[in-house]
Amino acid sequence: MITSSTGANAPSDAVVLEAAAIQASKAGKDDEAVRLWNLLLELQPQHTLALTTLGKRAFRLGDHASARRAFERLVRSEQDNPQHWVNLAMACQGQRDEKAEELAIHNALVADPHDMVALLLRANLLERQGKTHKSATAYGAVAQVAPPLERLDPNMRGAVEHAHRYIERYQTDYGNFLDEFMDAKYREFAGEDIQRFRDSIDLMVGRKRRYDSHSMMYHYPGLVPVEFFPREQFPWLDAIEAGTDIIREEFLQVLQAEQGFQPYLTYPDDVPHNQFAELNNSPRWSAFHLIKDGRHIAGNVEKCPQTMELLRGAPQPEQPGRTPTAMFSLLKPRTRIPAHVGVSNARLLTHVPLIIPPDCGFRVGNTTREWVPGKAWVFDDTIEHEAWNNSDKLRVIMIFDIWHPQLSLAERSLITELTNAIYAFNSDSASYET
Repeated sequence: MITSSTGANAPSDAVVLEAAAIQASKAGKDDEAVRLWNLLLELQPQHTLALTTLGKRAFRLGDHASARRAFERLVRSEQDNPQHWVNLAMACQGQRDEKAEELAIHNALVADPHDMVALLLRANLLERQGKTHKSATAYGAVAQVAPPLERLDPNMRGAVEHAHRYIERYQTDYGNFLDEFMDAKYREFAGEDIQRFRDSIDLMVGRKRRYDSHSMMYHYPGLVPVEFFPREQFPWLDAIEAGTDIIREEFLQVLQAEQGFQPYLTYPDDVPHNQFAELNNSPRWSAFHLIKDGRHIAGNVEKCPQTMELLRGAPQPEQPGRTPTAMFSLLKPRTRIPAHVGVSNARLLTHVPLIIPPDCGFRVGNTTREWVPGKAWVFDDTIEHEAWNNSDKLRVIMIFDIWHPQLSLAERSLITELTNAIYAFNSDSASYET
């Protein structure tokens, strides 16, 4: 008979108890295994295998309270193990404690943002809560990390298939909603060629496949991908280039005040950061926003009145809640922005170089350029691009967006209305049960 021991031989006793508990479990002696695991916990209260085994057993038996206590002990000692948090989330789900379940899922994804089971649990929780749009996004994350169905563990196949069905249903209803919302605008431009716009919605909601674009959010078909556009296409840039010294001086006044700057990237800590992990929430790449997500930033625009006046001459896009944007972008010494693509090819980005030390560069597709103060350029940021500052000094440029020049006035109006439709759709509370 093995009994509890806290003497000098406790470590060796723990090894014996663990082996005996495993053997009893294999022999089908469940009660004896439980007794041995509990003895082992008297010697080593945070023993991982003992707590995991007893927690899973309690969960199988429907004793969610005991399972939760075991997994809570585990996460206190091993906070970076996503599986422990997943187990705890499932125990909390069994107790219908959604707040604790949500926190456990969050911590599982902080430990590993790509954990498929944790992503499934998040999507399932959001679906149960009736948060249609958020659950669709969460199921989309599952689809991104999940391997092909034939390579999945059979026990996981059903959950991933549900994710795919949910996304398909969501996209179908999204497309139908947009068709109805946009119908009046279609009739308004009945005499115009708006097929590209119709194709853009089909692409956005998955009714057609996209083969040639890297736009992350909204792709407008038929626009020729150009790395750097010919400067002569944008005569309105003359006034902005001529005002470079004025813009730079206003920026230097802002820089001296040291207020209003924020990291360029501010992703939450429980989502994949991919290539931007090093720069996320980092002052090495920062911005002073003048216009962000279509809104003038109070307290900032007042400090740059002449810059704002010059920007009025640019054909900035109107997408409520998204564009226009305008900012000063600061890249600190010895910093590289990794290759990435932008959200939509319906608008282009303009760079106005202000402070450019040596050894700074910018690549769009196959073309690499060096900034020259006062010489602006326009490029398609849905083509892969990257930037670097290999110098020992600060690099500063002004960035703002403009409509893609190949879009007609009718198409621009339609895109603006589409943005209104997207926000109207996102405001409804419909749910999808599959």
